[in-house]
Amino acid sequence: MAAPPERIRAAVVGTGAIVTGAHLPALAAHAADVELVAAVDIDPDRLDAFTAAAAADHPALGTPTGYTDLAAMLEQQRPGLVLLGTPPALHHRQARAALKAGAWVWCEKPLCLSLAEFDDITAAETEGGPYTAVVAQHRYGSGAVHARHLLHTGELGRPLLAHCQTTWHRDADYYAVDWRGRWNSEGGGPTMGHGIHQTDLLLHLLGDWTEIRAMAGRLVHHGIESEDVSTALVRFDSGALATVVNSVLSPDEVSRIRIDCTEATVELTHLYGHTNDDWTYTPRPGLDDPARLTRWRTPDGDTPSSHTAQLAGILTALRTGTRPPGSGHDARRTLEFNAALYKAAFTGAPVRAGDITPEDPYYHAMHGNHPDWAPGRAPEPKETTTP
Repeated sequence: MAAPPERIRAAVVGTGAIVTGAHLPALAAHAADVELVAAVDIDPDRLDAFTAAAAADHPALGTPTGYTDLAAMLEQQRPGLVLLGTPPALHHRQARAALKAGAWVWCEKPLCLSLAEFDDITAAETEGGPYTAVVAQHRYGSGAVHARHLLHTGELGRPLLAHCQTTWHRDADYYAVDWRGRWNSEGGGPTMGHGIHQTDLLLHLLGDWTEIRAMAGRLVHHGIESEDVSTALVRFDSGALATVVNSVLSPDEVSRIRIDCTEATVELTHLYGHTNDDWTYTPRPGLDDPARLTRWRTPDGDTPSSHTAQLAGILTALRTGTRPPGSGHDARRTLEFNAALYKAAFTGAPVRAGDITPEDPYYHAMHGNHPDWAPGRAPEPKETTTP
């Protein structure tokens, strides 16, 4: 592949809250390496407001040209990197279009609505790029990097037990947005749209899972198609056991991961992002080694989890023609985990890694056409770009 230019040409698709609040600041932080050449949104007024604000607030990125049509933007601008911040139902088609145009893709979660869509996207990738990566910013804070190193080197001993918790609160107004809570436009409830960040981080820390048993319910938001709470019991390849809880019913909101190892407990408690201070290490009773405890509690650097931190790796991968972080096996493992959680919850049977093949209905939709959960006649997703 040809070497990227001195500054990578980037475009954003969707100009809603996640793009203005997270993608744009991330691009601005890397303005020496990337320029924002275009923005796409079907709402002309919102698009004009975004391009004007981007030029005024982040002049180092340049002035993006506004488009209301993705294909026209790809044809005229030929960006090297496309950032997708649109509703989930649009990700599959838009990622495929960007890859076909030769652009690398960095997409908000979930990357797509099914394993079938994921495999179709990756089939459009080519060796050396372009590749598609999903936003998984919680992996990239220095606290997470440090914890993963300690776990993978055995410094904390053997992982035994873990708890992964995303207990948030969303009211009826949240679900008044027509694409939320629907299988064919959001792909699921808090399992897919909220807890996926913590689940992804848990898998990043502990590695491959082997078996899931689960339950799900629609306890409060009865007007939606998907669940509003799910729970799972998980076995990992290492033998460790874990619980995973996803909720939008919880007045006391928290995101938490706790891993009990033979030498220590490591715990992360935060809400939407973490710093070093959000991680704690508790040694096993009787362990008295001040130097070791200091090493555990002192990460190299102090980088908060953020889109900015992950984008650094995306840009490096683009320049070197290597698979970027948050793509390939790791991204698919998280999506397969969610598909297996839904299948286990809806069927009442345990699901093992690799069970969901193209012949399985849960490969094609997270509801698996289960009679108690599949939509009878779900509306088509509207072509909108507000996340």
